[in-house]
Amino acid sequence: MAQKVTKPATKSSAVKADAPVHFIFDKGNYRLLIISAVVVAFGFILMAGTTDIYSTTKIVIAPLVVLGGFALGFVAIFKKPEAKA
Repeated sequence: MAQKVTKPATKSSAVKADAPVHFIFDKGNYRLLIISAVVVAFGFILMAGTTDIYSTTKIVIAPLVVLGGFALGFVAIFKKPEAKA
Protein backbone atom coordinates (compact mmCIF):
# COMPACT_ATOMS: atom_id res chain seq x y z
CA MET A 1 0.00 0.00 0.00
CA ALA A 2 1.34 3.41 -0.98
CA GLN A 3 1.83 6.18 1.55
CA LYS A 4 0.20 9.55 1.01
CA VAL A 5 2.60 12.45 1.07
CA THR A 6 1.23 15.89 1.80
CA LYS A 7 2.99 19.09 0.85
CA PRO A 8 3.40 21.91 3.33
CA ALA A 9 1.30 25.00 2.71
CA THR A 10 2.82 27.34 0.18
CA LYS A 11 3.13 31.07 0.62
CA SER A 12 0.43 31.78 -1.97
CA SER A 13 -2.22 29.88 0.00
CA ALA A 14 -1.32 31.48 3.32
CA VAL A 15 -3.17 34.60 4.47
CA LYS A 16 -1.15 37.74 3.93
CA ALA A 17 -0.45 39.80 7.02
CA ASP A 18 -0.80 43.10 5.13
CA ALA A 19 -4.25 42.32 3.71
CA PRO A 20 -6.92 44.69 5.05
CA VAL A 21 -9.51 43.11 7.32
CA HIS A 22 -13.05 43.23 5.92
CA PHE A 23 -15.84 43.20 8.49
CA ILE A 24 -19.43 42.27 7.70
CA PHE A 25 -20.87 45.24 9.61
CA ASP A 26 -19.68 48.82 9.57
CA LYS A 27 -19.87 51.51 12.22
CA GLY A 28 -23.45 52.47 11.29
CA ASN A 29 -24.70 48.91 11.76
CA TYR A 30 -23.22 48.68 15.25
CA ARG A 31 -24.62 52.09 16.16
CA LEU A 32 -28.14 51.04 15.08
CA LEU A 33 -27.78 47.75 16.97
CA ILE A 34 -26.84 49.55 20.19
CA ILE A 35 -29.71 52.03 19.74
CA SER A 36 -32.14 49.14 19.23
CA ALA A 37 -30.94 47.44 22.43
CA VAL A 38 -31.49 50.70 24.34
CA VAL A 39 -35.01 51.07 22.87
CA VAL A 40 -35.89 47.48 23.84
CA ALA A 41 -34.56 48.04 27.37
CA PHE A 42 -36.58 51.26 27.62
CA GLY A 43 -39.72 49.36 26.57
CA PHE A 44 -39.15 46.77 29.28
CA ILE A 45 -38.60 49.55 31.83
CA LEU A 46 -41.95 51.03 30.78
CA MET A 47 -43.57 47.62 31.38
CA ALA A 48 -42.02 47.20 34.83
CA GLY A 49 -43.75 47.95 38.10
CA THR A 50 -46.54 46.56 40.20
CA THR A 51 -48.91 49.50 40.45
CA ASP A 52 -51.79 49.91 38.01
CA ILE A 53 -51.10 46.90 35.78
CA TYR A 54 -53.90 47.85 33.39
CA SER A 55 -52.51 51.24 32.43
CA THR A 56 -52.31 52.17 28.76
CA THR A 57 -48.56 52.65 29.04
CA LYS A 58 -47.97 49.07 30.20
CA ILE A 59 -50.34 47.23 27.89
CA VAL A 60 -50.13 49.31 24.69
CA ILE A 61 -47.23 51.74 24.50
CA ALA A 62 -44.46 49.62 26.09
CA PRO A 63 -45.02 46.54 23.87
CA LEU A 64 -45.04 48.79 20.79
CA VAL A 65 -41.74 50.35 21.92
CA VAL A 66 -40.22 46.86 22.39
CA LEU A 67 -41.42 45.72 18.96
CA GLY A 68 -40.03 48.91 17.44
CA GLY A 69 -36.69 48.18 19.07
CA PHE A 70 -36.65 44.65 17.66
CA ALA A 71 -37.57 46.01 14.21
CA LEU A 72 -34.69 48.47 14.44
CA GLY A 73 -32.42 45.56 15.36
CA PHE A 74 -33.46 43.70 12.21
CA VAL A 75 -32.79 46.80 10.15
CA ALA A 76 -29.35 47.08 11.75
CA ILE A 77 -28.54 43.46 10.86
CA PHE A 78 -29.85 43.52 7.29
CA LYS A 79 -28.56 46.99 6.33
CA LYS A 80 -25.76 46.73 3.79
CA PRO A 81 -22.64 48.76 4.57
CA GLU A 82 -21.71 51.47 2.09
CA ALA A 83 -19.20 50.38 -0.54
CA LYS A 84 -15.86 52.15 -0.22
CA ALA A 85 -14.40 53.38 -3.47
